[in-house]
Amino acid sequence: MTITKRQLPTFLRFAQNSNLSQKLMLIGLAITLFFILLAFFAPVFQTWGWLQNPKEFLSNPIQSPPSAQHWFGTSRLGHDVFSRTLFGAQAALQVVILATALSMIIGVPLGMVSGYLGGKLDKFLLFIMDSIYTLPGLLLSVTLAFVVGRGILNAAIAISIAYVPQYYRVVRNHTVSVKTEVFIEAAQAMGASTWIVLSRYLFFNVIQSVPVLFTLNAADAILVLGGLGFLGLGLPEEVPEWGHDLKQALEALPTGIWWTTLFPGLGMTFMVVGLSLLGEGLNEFVNPRLRRENGIRK
Repeated sequence: MTITKRQLPTFLRFAQNSNLSQKLMLIGLAITLFFILLAFFAPVFQTWGWLQNPKEFLSNPIQSPPSAQHWFGTSRLGHDVFSRTLFGAQAALQVVILATALSMIIGVPLGMVSGYLGGKLDKFLLFIMDSIYTLPGLLLSVTLAFVVGRGILNAAIAISIAYVPQYYRVVRNHTVSVKTEVFIEAAQAMGASTWIVLSRYLFFNVIQSVPVLFTLNAADAILVLGGLGFLGLGLPEEVPEWGHDLKQALEALPTGIWWTTLFPGLGMTFMVVGLSLLGEGLNEFVNPRLRRENGIRK
C-alpha cells in the first residue's frame, strides 16, 4: 500500500521536507524568536535609558565608540546605541504585528465574502483591491502617514493598507475553488445560512496560505517602517526606531562614526532575514507542490 504525503501526520510531513528547507525554516524561527525575546526583555537588558543621556555626556554630549561601558557606543547626543537598538526592535515588532494583523483582519473576511457571494459585490471589491495593489507599498504608506500622523497605531494603519489586497486575493481565489465542493453544496442544501457556511465550512479550508503571507508581509513591513522613520514620518522622534536612528547616524558616517549606523542596520537586516526564511519555510510546508518527492508519492 502506497502512502501519500497528505495521509501523513503533520510532523511526518514536515520531516519529508528537504533538509535545506528545514534548516532555513528553523534558522528563521530562531532569529525571529531571538528578536521577540530581545524586544520583550528590552527593559531588563538595557544598559542605559534609551531617552536618557549617560551622566558623563550630560554636560558635553559626544560620540564614543563601543566599549565595556557602552557595548554599541553612543550617539552624537550621548544616547546609548545598545539600548536604542533593543527598544527599536520592540517598536518594530509592535508596529509590524499591528500592521499585519489589521491587514489580515480586513482582507480575509472581504476575500471570503467576495469569493462566496460573487456578483456585483465581487467585481466592485476586485476593482478596489486591484487599484490598491497596483500602487507601490512604500509610496502608499508614505501618503497615508502624512494623513494619519505619527505614532505606533498610526504607522501600523499606514502600512497595513498596502497588504490588504494580498490577503483578499489569496483568500478569494481559494474561496471560489472551495465553494463548489460537495460538502459546501450539502451544507447549502440543508439550509445552512451564509454565515454558517463561511465560518464553519469555508474558513478553515481557505486560510492555509495566511500564515505564510503574515510572515512575509511582516518582513516587508519592517523595511517600510524603516523607510517611514528615515523620512521622519513613522514614530515620534523621542521613540527609538531603527529608520530614524539610521537617518541621524548617516550625518556622522563621513566622519568615521560607524557604530551608530552599523547596529541599527544589522538589527533591521537580521529581523527581515529571519522572518523571510520563516515565511519561505512555511510556504514550502503549506504548499505540497513545492516539496520534493523524497521517495513518497504526493
